[in-house]
Amino acid sequence: MDIISRKQRIASITRKLRRENKTIALVPTMGALHEGHLELIRRARSMADEVVVSIFVNPEQFDDSDDLDRYPRDLARDAAMLADYDVDHIFAPEASEMYPEGFSTYVYVEGLSDRLEGASRPGHFRGVATIVAILFGIIRPDIAVFGQKDAQQLAVIRRLTRDLGFETEIVSVPTAREASGLARSSRNELLSPEQREKASKIYQSLKLGLEAYQYGERNGPKIAEMVRQELENEPEAEIDYVEAVDPETLETIETIGDRPVLLAVAARFGAVRLIDNLILGEGQ
Repeated sequence: MDIISRKQRIASITRKLRRENKTIALVPTMGALHEGHLELIRRARSMADEVVVSIFVNPEQFDDSDDLDRYPRDLARDAAMLADYDVDHIFAPEASEMYPEGFSTYVYVEGLSDRLEGASRPGHFRGVATIVAILFGIIRPDIAVFGQKDAQQLAVIRRLTRDLGFETEIVSVPTAREASGLARSSRNELLSPEQREKASKIYQSLKLGLEAYQYGERNGPKIAEMVRQELENEPEAEIDYVEAVDPETLETIETIGDRPVLLAVAARFGAVRLIDNLILGEGQ
């Protein structure tokens, strides 16, 4: 396993792999790796000849400079963790490598970028779409693996891939959870032990919505309101949104029919903002 910091170097390596007819899987991360990331890597390993893991804390995804400064960074720890998972290459560039002086070209996926997370974090998905487009252009992976926890990001990347003609298969992996049900996230490390325990209420609330659906409730806003009311029982939770939406368009679903519905939540516990979701219907 090698650690590469230059775009030209990783592009040269992956170009050689393609000439050898080897398939390439990319797992984009911002580091601070945890079991959720390892699930993505296991899936990538099972699907391709070579696995590239990118580790890059993308400044363009952060609308709050304090949030960017707080984000955990430990490349040595991450590399040591990946050594046990048969990763072939780590791409860990500096910000100046990805956004050199004079950089002025950004990718924006209209419609999908403005709702839910986009409404709360202006510019976030422009940053996501831009860095993913750069990575896809440099590495040209056959497969890119993402987690279902970041459902809106998944929708944005799928649309970007389709619209810009990238020949990359987008693979999603179910959300990895702690024993309490809390979705695994690098941000969990910023929670106090007490906050971490209370934050498991997010998943408990989502499960209440899933149970309502399983017992026959088909009114999307009503299910979302059930989830909101349950989460409001935890005083420390500061709710940003609870919505039932189409997983592809992110439009609100009034009546749930044959298509799956994304039940999505965002809430703060102290200074830490957490997101989670469940899929109602086919494929849950």
